[in-house]
Amino acid sequence: MGSTTDKIKGTANEAIGKAKQVIGEATGSEKLQGEGAIQELKGKGQNALGDAKQATKDAADKAAATINKNL
Repeated sequence: MGSTTDKIKGTANEAIGKAKQVIGEATGSEKLQGEGAIQELKGKGQNALGDAKQATKDAADKAAATINKNL
């Protein structure tokens, strides 16, 4: 997966996780609250992975540009 895909999925999981937590609180469902917290954390992890992939790609592109410039 690319960094953008990771970020999109991460944002969606964060939003769904937060919604589950709110619904769980409103209905008194600790199970739904827990599922929501887990899903939100999963989304944060996916976003972090997307950021890391993008940073790696940017660094590689910068290194390649520097090498090409010096040739």
